[in-house]
Amino acid sequence: MPRDDSAGVVRAPDWGAPRDAQLRRLRLDGASWAEIARTLNVTPDTARERGRRLGAVRPPRGAAPRREDPHRAPLPPGHPRAWGLLTEGTLLAGVAWPGWA
Repeated sequence: MPRDDSAGVVRAPDWGAPRDAQLRRLRLDGASWAEIARTLNVTPDTARERGRRLGAVRPPRGAAPRREDPHRAPLPPGHPRAWGLLTEGTLLAGVAWPGWA
């Protein structure tokens, strides 16, 4: 969680439509709360609570894959989905992008 070093006070993250959409998208993609927290630079409890308020749920097991939104924002560099497509069938297949565990 962001910390104000001058006063030693922990500040709440600035939630807005883009971050909320990213949280929902990550959750629909099946990301855990810990993965979402790392991506959004917040604690897992903060991500979980915000997700609960937004109604962001993981799809049930065996659910049909959701259709790609043609108007979605670009994926960040090294996103597991994009990185997997780029490295499929190469020596880097199965190796995570540095920083994405």
